[in-house]
Amino acid sequence: MAHSSFWSIIVGLFIFLYAYTCSAYVELSEAALKAIPRPGKSFDIHSGELLAPILIPRVSGTEGNEKVRNFFAQYFAGQLPKWKVTYQNSTSKTPVTGERDVPFVNMIIKRDPPWASEGQTSYLTLVAHYDSKISPPGFIGATDSAAPCAMLLHVAKSIETAIESKWSRNKGDVETMKLDPDNNKGVQILLLDGEEAFQTWTATDSIYGARSLAVEWETVMHPAMSTYHNPLRSIEMFVLLDLLGAPSPRVPSYFKLTHWIYQKMARLEERMRELKLLYSSPNHKKREDEKRENEPMFFNEARKKETDQWLGGYIGDDHEPFLARGVDIFHIIASPFPRVWHLPEDNGDHLHIDTTEDWAVLMTAFTAEYMELVDFMPQKLAIRDEL
Repeated sequence: MAHSSFWSIIVGLFIFLYAYTCSAYVELSEAALKAIPRPGKSFDIHSGELLAPILIPRVSGTEGNEKVRNFFAQYFAGQLPKWKVTYQNSTSKTPVTGERDVPFVNMIIKRDPPWASEGQTSYLTLVAHYDSKISPPGFIGATDSAAPCAMLLHVAKSIETAIESKWSRNKGDVETMKLDPDNNKGVQILLLDGEEAFQTWTATDSIYGARSLAVEWETVMHPAMSTYHNPLRSIEMFVLLDLLGAPSPRVPSYFKLTHWIYQKMARLEERMRELKLLYSSPNHKKREDEKRENEPMFFNEARKKETDQWLGGYIGDDHEPFLARGVDIFHIIASPFPRVWHLPEDNGDHLHIDTTEDWAVLMTAFTAEYMELVDFMPQKLAIRDEL
């Protein structure tokens, strides 16, 4: 009886914490949604400051890979200096390099509360891989995953003022802030290396960087008495972006456990479509008196049932080693895959720019809601080329 009561308490506590997490998510106002900045010129495929530098071949271990990584580092150092950039390094042999070890370099980019201490902060973790496929020669990988990387840079820039305002308001009362878990939540961006297979996708020829990082983060311990005993446990939600930027994407809800956050994203998309804020919408430029067409939702499985099919275990990607270690995963990957997947045509010229920008706007709004920046986001109408 005592044993049964103990587990009843544990289950009840889990349900309470789960419900609390869901209820803490507060929607942005219409004014704030209208003020979310669009990437505009920064997503120009030839000269845009966020996208163009990534649209080059960047196979792991090559000069192009290092060049893109240096661009990321210089961008944050120059424009977002309060985001801390660190690196996690590993090497591995591959099926096409024989005995030569290929270096893989993951970038970890954090925005911590000013009162944060190691092991006390949980993270909304936004993830994309920055390497490109070794074949076909000269492969760019615009949707896979240059555009998702650019989207995350846009998110970081777009929330910076709001997150600084939120934390600055309370930083004088450091001890009180430390006591509330909601105040000890930061954002980290993982730009992972070595996602692509060098020859054929297998458990050992793929996700080189993600596998290395997950192992290290499971074994590196935070100080004693920390809330989160290692970096892996400090991941509150692992949000992985991949294969985004092609027209008319559909993103299934892959995991039952994180379907609640999928529903939040679907609700956000629905609101932004109603406000005509998504440029890829067939109704974006229509007058109020014109008949509206049905909206082609990116997140079209908000009403998915428990008995429906869940595909979380069927698509290989950087989330796998984290999922295997108990991390909550929100996988944002188009299915079916874009028509240009792994073809030479997956380049800047074949990106659907309105859709690519819409993803950046949606991810910015999602991050602002998740990080409870409701009272701190701008309330004026944004201009497409504002950033």
